[in-house]
Amino acid sequence: MEERRQRPHEIICKNRNMLEVSGVVGVESFDSEEFLLGTDCGYLGIRGRELHIKNLDLMSGMVTIEGQFDDISYLDTNTPPSERQKNLLGRLFK
Repeated sequence: MEERRQRPHEIICKNRNMLEVSGVVGVESFDSEEFLLGTDCGYLGIRGRELHIKNLDLMSGMVTIEGQFDDISYLDTNTPPSERQKNLLGRLFK
């Protein structure tokens, strides 16, 4: 199995309307109210209003999101992938 090098993971929030995230490996889903990012430290959920991607560079693992942020949280990384998927779908379709 190929082992990939873990990149540094940081979240920088500026004035609650700009979020810079490093260590991003993929954007799983997004809309104007919720983003789900795959990071080297697990899935990161971002909720808010009028959210949009300002910059996306998966080669360097950087994502910049603008909008009004209400919640930033990690999904439990100790949960098996099948359970995370169920929890994610439950959160998305509340």
